[in-house]
Amino acid sequence: MRVVIAEDLFLLRDGLARMLGAHGLEVTAAVDNGDDLLAAVTADRPDVAVVDVRLPPTFTDEGLRAALAARREVPGLPVLVLSQYVEQLYARELLAEGKGGVGYLLKDRVFDSAQFVGAIRRVAEGGTAMDPEVIARLLARNSGDTALGKLSPREREVLGLMAEGRSNAAIAQRLVITERAVAKHTASIFVRLGLQPSDDDNRRVLAVLAYLGR
Repeated sequence: MRVVIAEDLFLLRDGLARMLGAHGLEVTAAVDNGDDLLAAVTADRPDVAVVDVRLPPTFTDEGLRAALAARREVPGLPVLVLSQYVEQLYARELLAEGKGGVGYLLKDRVFDSAQFVGAIRRVAEGGTAMDPEVIARLLARNSGDTALGKLSPREREVLGLMAEGRSNAAIAQRLVITERAVAKHTASIFVRLGLQPSDDDNRRVLAVLAYLGR
């Protein structure tokens, strides 16, 4: 798997490259600004881009804007965003396309290298990897929405875990319920949100994320 990294801090950028390499991923480019990210993505056509939201020169949203530009240049490019904070606007922009291969993780929650690499692989394969706090903020933002407001507390829990990219088995284990119960909650969520059910885990998660990102 080929990865491009965009991170302005040298030590973190170098550390990420070394860690990914140790897990068998090929880092084709490790850059520190949005322009170089776009150039690397265009030239290397990586399987996934790992991008810090705040890059030079203003350290506001350059990373995100470069990532969105990269997805326009390379349609469907999987992007995993790293941020120090929950930036709801940035998360919504990333999800607005309603396409696969998106992730948003908080830097201070990335403690386990295997888990982080797993998130990168999931995004590269067209899935999602959303930080629980990001999902909580998005759900709270839409809490007044008529459709979302119809969800039961348990359905909201299931929805949040689905958005993190968890399987039915993982959700069942987390909530201490059966997989059959998770499937039932999932079916109910799609009906209440007016979304077409699907046996494809990635498609159903992405459909929910597209709804949350509106």
